[in-house]
Amino acid sequence: MSFLTRNHLVGLVIAGAIVALDQWVKWYMVGPFQLRQKIEVEITSFFSFHYAENKGVSFGLFPAESMEGRFLLIGITGLISLVVLVWLLREKKFPDIVGLAMILGGALGNIWDRYAEGFVIDYLDLHFFGVSVFNIFNLADAWITIGVVIILARSIFLREKRDDENEAEASAETN
Repeated sequence: MSFLTRNHLVGLVIAGAIVALDQWVKWYMVGPFQLRQKIEVEITSFFSFHYAENKGVSFGLFPAESMEGRFLLIGITGLISLVVLVWLLREKKFPDIVGLAMILGGALGNIWDRYAEGFVIDYLDLHFFGVSVFNIFNLADAWITIGVVIILARSIFLREKRDDENEAEASAETN
């Protein structure tokens, strides 16, 4: 078990749990909750469930209207997910593994939607004073965003710490 460490297995379980939770919530929103028929359900003055079909990538960019376009998006996002999976399996630090698992799980949840439905099901809407803060999104999108923030924050703040440690070591060697 030298290739897959315990941390890597935990990361893969996290990714799988995110896919499962994402798909269950989407099923519930369009199934028992019938959000597709209701279109929008106001929860608070700043949050509502709002059914949307995203045929593109982030923010609806590059919409795939044809079958070829749909499978091209599946292929591109699948390739990106494969890169994230390889990165996750090569990563040694557990917090980075968790961030990558969040990205991978979210991406796979959205890829499954695009494959099964032809679009990604979005349903979360944050809005203030009638203006949406983000486009309508789903749990998979939220997990991807949180994972990216973890990876970026760790790379920015830990690099500075490593640079300080390297400078301290270098000055200690010269003295």
